Amino acid sequence: MRKLFLIFCAAAASLCSAASAQKISIFENTQVHAFGNYDETLDSAGVLHAGTGRYIFKKVKFPTYKRTTKATITLTLASNGDRWDKSGSCFVIPACDDPMQMMLGKAPLAPGADSTFMGVTPQGGKAPYVELLRFMTPFGVGYFSDDKLHRKPVYIPFWEKQVQWTQDISQLISLMQGEAWVGIWIDSWTTEGYVVSLDITLDESPLACDKATPSVVIPVLNTVPYIGSQSLATRFASEDITAEITVPKGAKNARLYYITTGHGGHSGGDEFTKQQNLVFVDGEPVLDFVPWRDDCASFRRFNPGSGVWLIKRNAPYIGHDDEYHTKEIEESLASSDLSRSNWCPGSCIVPECVALPNLTPGTHRITVSIPNAQKAVGNEMNHWLVSAYVVCDL
Repeated sequence: MRKLFLIFCAAAASLCSAASAQKISIFENTQVHAFGNYDETLDSAGVLHAGTGRYIFKKVKFPTYKRTTKATITLTLASNGDRWDKSGSCFVIPACDDPMQMMLGKAPLAPGADSTFMGVTPQGGKAPYVELLRFMTPFGVGYFSDDKLHRKPVYIPFWEKQVQWTQDISQLISLMQGEAWVGIWIDSWTTEGYVVSLDITLDESPLACDKATPSVVIPVLNTVPYIGSQSLATRFASEDITAEITVPKGAKNARLYYITTGHGGHSGGDEFTKQQNLVFVDGEPVLDFVPWRDDCASFRRFNPGSGVWLIKRNAPYIGHDDEYHTKEIEESLASSDLSRSNWCPGSCIVPECVALPNLTPGTHRITVSIPNAQKAVGNEMNHWLVSAYVVCDL
């Protein structure tokens, strides 16, 4: 039906006014790192650095839209000297909140909420912040791409100079109207860190008859530590997390978006073992899957700084007689090649999307469970970064 509608609109193009894509450049070659010293002022580019530099924020003025609009986020990253793979997230904060005041502890993220895990679920009249893009930095792309480490395998012609992720985030268009803070967090622990650029492209339909469908985004859960005083998200090892949300009157066509990645614990921890993720709405299961990626070797060209081991195996090869033979060889295996819990070094994470046709206006309880999540013990910091939100048409 939607296709027929657009065909009709195209036929009536003489009645429609043109519109073009608008690219909003938010960050340009901005450093994200650790152990920086910052006061409460913005830099010359209007960027707010916080959390000793692991967070950057910028207030953005988005346009309003009369027609259906596609929103695309593009984040480009290169190492500025940090060789390691790190968790990263881009997120949006309402304009009325003050990130620096919250970083300094002068304005609570969630008044009256548990101080250890504040901001994870809707509490105290405040909702969790919504994630625009989850990503994982590769091992040293850019800074180490000169190959001084001499770790390039024969099947890679060259190391990439940067990594770039692009994702359609049109479902979040209602959060990108008027003013809002856009932030990036990278869990860097070096003074060099990374350099990032961020654009959001808004492509409004040229058809005047293609009216935008109003929508609402309802934040459910977010365990990414956006505020410096938040603790690591270790709760799933001891309990499920339940959030109570309110669906407004007139809302329909509800969809749940769920982003999850497992981390820590070394070789046997949640990063490297398959763990079931479950989501329940009012006690009824709506999502049951094991988040896992086994294609990480395909990202090798972005990982010049990855640790490498030599693995012995019997390898078939064509000899001078044009016949196959086998012999034992040592083949390199990079850390970045290893399968992980829904991510690879150098990848972004695509949200799981689940239709919730029975989610009616009113109050509902959404529970996330990772039944076999492992405890964080010593330096085996098992944890899960999970964010979720519901989108409804109005």
